[in-house]
Amino acid sequence: MKKDITNTNIEIQKIIYSFRGKQVMIDSDLAKLYQVETKVFNQAVKRNINRFPENFRFQLTENEYEDLKSQIVTSSNINNHGGRRYLPYVFTEQGIAMLSAILKSDIAVEISICIMNAFIEMRKFLLSNYELFSRIDKIEFKQLETDKKIEKIFNYIANNTIEEKQKVFFNGQIYDAFSFIIDLIKRAKKKIILIDNYVDIETLNIMCKKNNGVHTVIIGSGKGNLTNIDIKKFNSQYPNLTYKLNNDFHDRFIILDDNEVYHIGASIKDAGKKSFGITKIEDEYIIENIINKVKIY
Repeated sequence: MKKDITNTNIEIQKIIYSFRGKQVMIDSDLAKLYQVETKVFNQAVKRNINRFPENFRFQLTENEYEDLKSQIVTSSNINNHGGRRYLPYVFTEQGIAMLSAILKSDIAVEISICIMNAFIEMRKFLLSNYELFSRIDKIEFKQLETDKKIEKIFNYIANNTIEEKQKVFFNGQIYDAFSFIIDLIKRAKKKIILIDNYVDIETLNIMCKKNNGVHTVIIGSGKGNLTNIDIKKFNSQYPNLTYKLNNDFHDRFIILDDNEVYHIGASIKDAGKKSFGITKIEDEYIIENIINKVKIY
């Protein structure tokens, strides 16, 4: 797939629906993404049906199929789901993860990764805006007859997103933790200060996501494996990064533009490998002291 990954994720999110309390995708949509006919796609699944229990794949009822068609019309989804001889099958996130094992091709692996990323972004969106959705829960979404009404709601969400000031990631949530940290790094407009005693090339792989022109300072104790050669290579493509040694800090912090401070419970290179939390520090006295402490370096 040659499309930009962000655009691909957005396109996939448009064909994720909700049935029986689960986010699912339709067999015909999946077949189109995997570049095979729907019949061939379902035959491959049937040959491996033991891999797809009910919580991985289920068939819609007639009422659910009618609801699906109304959702497609409401969202202006141009995919054609009419003219079928049987009720469609839908796949949950777990079922989709299983597809790459039976559709053995390079495109199958690449598509599966894109779809899983789209599900993750969808979960992040729903969780981040839970309170906001609660405020508008009196709206009957099934009665939204035009894209204009939908657009108003999502524009309101975009303009009133509730900032997450505390986040906990559990063991195994590597992508979610990585994505959250990248979002923090991209918030910086001028400067990032990372205080972390254990930094290595993986740390630089994360820091390279910063905006162009943002100066980066890493303060550590030298316990990681970061070398001067690593820093030189990084600066040749993503200037400017400075690495300074200091033993005053035990915990890890990220400081954005000398005014936002986040306490991080794990080295960012290990984010998601074990359970940890990220908390935005609100106390102005603590923020001022931390920033003054690092300004001398």
